[in-house]
Amino acid sequence: MNKPRIIVGIDPGLRHTGWGIIGQSGNRLSFIAAGRISPDTDLPMATRLLTLAEGITDIIRAHQPDEAAIEETFVHKNAKSALLLGQARGSAILSLAQNGLTVAEYAANRIKQSVTGHGHAEKTQIQAMIAILLPNSGKLAADAADALAVAITHAHHTPQSLTAALAKRPA
Repeated sequence: MNKPRIIVGIDPGLRHTGWGIIGQSGNRLSFIAAGRISPDTDLPMATRLLTLAEGITDIIRAHQPDEAAIEETFVHKNAKSALLLGQARGSAILSLAQNGLTVAEYAANRIKQSVTGHGHAEKTQIQAMIAILLPNSGKLAADAADALAVAITHAHHTPQSLTAALAKRPA
């Protein structure tokens, strides 16, 4: 039996960045780990972003994922909020890339559609579907469930044959 493909999903945020790791063997998905990184909101912005990047690096070192996926930033009504979220997202992408991972990006509606069948699903619907799709995941914070949804979306939309091809290419 082939080694399962390990995927880390990231739901970026400045207050809470969710992360989730799944294994994929063929059509079968398995829960590995999930959580969230929550930088102290009293810290300067640069320190908060560093906390996110270091937290993601620690997760990558602990779980050795093969691939990464992250939720795209959607346009907020509040431009300042969108810019702040973009900084958290950039910190996460940089950390993933520095650790040698390719990073796929998915729109929020595509993630919701992939996991619940409805592109405008509520967070509670996502949490309920994660509990069904990954029964060993337990009760999760919304950010962690969202990150697992990102990883599941990547598993559904990126063939394992691509992972095998990338692994065989010369360094």
